[in-house]
Amino acid sequence: MNRQIRRLGVALIACYVAVFVMLNYVQVFDASSLNEHPANNRQILRDFTQPRGTIESADGAVLAQSVEVGGTFDRLREYPEAELFAHVTGFFSFDFGATGIEKQYNDELAGQTAEQEIRSFTDLFVDSENVGDVTVSVRRDVQAVARDELGEREGAAVALDPATGEVLALWSFPSYDPNLLSSHDLAAVRDVYDVLVALDPSPLRAAAYQEREFPGSTFKVVTAGSGLESGRVTAESPVYPVTTTYTPPQTSRPIRNFGGTACGGALFEILRVSCNTAFAEMGTETLGPDIMVAGAERFGFNSVPPIDLPAAVESVFPTDFTNDLPKLAQSSIGQNDVQATALQMALVAAGVANGGVIMEPHVMSEIRDPDGDLLERADPEPWRTALDPNAAAVLRDAMVGVVEGGTATGLAIPGVEVGGKTGTAQLGTEPPSSHAWIMGFAIAPDGRQVAVAVLVEGQPGVSEQTGGRVAAPIARAIMEAALAAPEPVAEAPEGGE
Repeated sequence: MNRQIRRLGVALIACYVAVFVMLNYVQVFDASSLNEHPANNRQILRDFTQPRGTIESADGAVLAQSVEVGGTFDRLREYPEAELFAHVTGFFSFDFGATGIEKQYNDELAGQTAEQEIRSFTDLFVDSENVGDVTVSVRRDVQAVARDELGEREGAAVALDPATGEVLALWSFPSYDPNLLSSHDLAAVRDVYDVLVALDPSPLRAAAYQEREFPGSTFKVVTAGSGLESGRVTAESPVYPVTTTYTPPQTSRPIRNFGGTACGGALFEILRVSCNTAFAEMGTETLGPDIMVAGAERFGFNSVPPIDLPAAVESVFPTDFTNDLPKLAQSSIGQNDVQATALQMALVAAGVANGGVIMEPHVMSEIRDPDGDLLERADPEPWRTALDPNAAAVLRDAMVGVVEGGTATGLAIPGVEVGGKTGTAQLGTEPPSSHAWIMGFAIAPDGRQVAVAVLVEGQPGVSEQTGGRVAAPIARAIMEAALAAPEPVAEAPEGGE
């Protein structure tokens, strides 16, 4: 009798092991082929019925959560901050998939990484949800300031920690409400999506890192940095002539200073007054095509920045100058075919503030399981070395001079070291209009620091002061918010998972 019981026990154990091995094989090794099989129409339904982790801001605001609602889909994805974080969280839609953090960290949120799968096997008899809760580096208070200050003007604002690459604010206008795309009313979702796609510009695209514009005179920081890094430019030389025009080789058409003003001098002076003629000559004759292209690419141009959000675009600096020095002259002052995102110009400012090293920008801060155990934490990594420390120190001082007595005085914060550079990208439209830019950094006495870029699109007029007048107050408010202690966030709504 005992022998028969032992045999039955062994057989049951063997069956259990076989089922366990097959289950692991199906779920882990064969999952990809099954998910992609054309007859499988339940993957999306599964994603909408399974638990999903929360997304929270660095200062504790709930940005995305799932609530139980019953019906065909057991859970509804909610975004309590609506449009404020739409381009960070993205949306989670039955028909249109996922964007933003929802897409970038989908496996972690759904508990489908290898580590989470292993943990679920060890907790086989524990009643807990195998999800990941994502905390982002973006602060709600700083994000709200960016939104409120930009208002209903098309454009973007980005704030970074230069030392770590943490994104503190990432705001684009127009924005949208991701709740409208996560609804279970699928017909209504399709109608909303069609409207958003048809708008120009589409709110679904984040202007901060998915749209490029002419950077105008903010690019002169890149030209200056390229000169300093090459050794052909110092704080004292060359001394460029005081003039109203500069005519590049291979053309008879001059480049002019705004309003016909005369300017010139060494680096600090020409950056302070944003002198077109001097920087055009610097890029064309002092440096030349090879140094300018290499310098722009050290700052990150012509490469997609490694931000952990989907569909970021590269900023562009032309490379075909062999027989076109007039194009190089225009490109050296941010015109012609030069294009940049707000993220890219914030990275330029961050690199100057951080001793020449540009850190990888990132929005994920950490991921934890429902028990609070750490699954993953962002590890700051260098992306580019744009300048050696000595060159960065000189350029940093020059940018401080622009704030103390140049075109960016509107960026100044009492008691804080602030450097910056304005830009006005003329659009050639009638009536005249331009994009207003500013980029810069702020370093508080206690060591806290922030780098910012602000773009306000399509402003009336073409004054060289547009960036300082329109964009500087926005950037200053963002800097002040970022340097202040985070404000307390109201308690999250109940019912999230």
